[in-house]
Amino acid sequence: ILTTPPRTDHLSICGIDRLTPKALTIIISLVGLTGNASVIWFLGFRMHRNAFYTYILNLAVAGFLYLCFHMVNVLQGVIAVISTIHIPTYGIIRNGTIIFYIAGLSMLGAISTERCLSVLWPIWYHCHRPRHTSAVICTLLWALSLVLGIPEAVVCVYFYITEGLCKIVEFTIGAWLVLLFVVLSVSSLALLGRMFCGSQKKSLNRLCVTIMLTVLVFLFCGLPFGIFYFLYYWIKNSYDVYYCLEMVSSVLSCVNSSANPIIYFFVGSYRQWVQGQNLKLVLERALQNTPEEGECGGSLSQGTLEMSGSRVEQG
Repeated sequence: ILTTPPRTDHLSICGIDRLTPKALTIIISLVGLTGNASVIWFLGFRMHRNAFYTYILNLAVAGFLYLCFHMVNVLQGVIAVISTIHIPTYGIIRNGTIIFYIAGLSMLGAISTERCLSVLWPIWYHCHRPRHTSAVICTLLWALSLVLGIPEAVVCVYFYITEGLCKIVEFTIGAWLVLLFVVLSVSSLALLGRMFCGSQKKSLNRLCVTIMLTVLVFLFCGLPFGIFYFLYYWIKNSYDVYYCLEMVSSVLSCVNSSANPIIYFFVGSYRQWVQGQNLKLVLERALQNTPEEGECGGSLSQGTLEMSGSRVEQG
């Protein structure tokens, strides 16, 4: 697992007032925990799930757990700064953040890829897509995240055998993150190309807008954490570079995991905001898989929303 490099005698430019970014991280995490918990509640217990609802639910779970572990890790750092109390975690907290970061990126890649397939090959997608595909894929991605994360804790923390073996494990995780980034980028570009270019343009709907905004936020806010992880062995001996990149990626990764519920609320209420409207309906609108031309400025009926989701298998 990632370990803090030894402190040097000079003062790091990122070591000045380090409690400020930690406090900011905690505030953002609390907002994100509330938002993701709301999404989990509605998608898990209050709404009739379909394929994309299942992906969004698992993405919210990954974001919620990531923020939990990350906030505990930051709180541990705050306690260490303001007092002499040391709370041993044996790498469990930091390893948990890695696992749930991988899971979140994997879910986002699966969402973008499946949406791309549904746009490029709609007939196959609606007629020949295997049943319960989204549930199976989410289960496999969770298992893969654990398979990648747990060996890192065992090899690099609990039973540190050789640095070479630890580097192999770290390189494997880094390679998977790079692969996910490539898949996410290619599928998103293909989706954008089909939406806005060519003779067979597809009508833009709220689900596409939600996915595109989620991917865009990840590229700006979630990707730096993966870059920091990938470059760890090259920067661990440089105190300034390590702490600056860690501080920036820490805050931005919390913004990434906290922004998704805000995106759903923004897309779901755009041009249809009514004071006191049902948050469940707002979430349904954000994941609406029907063209925008059908909207008349008012609230969409429940039957229309269910019809748009029932064309794909149940999650």
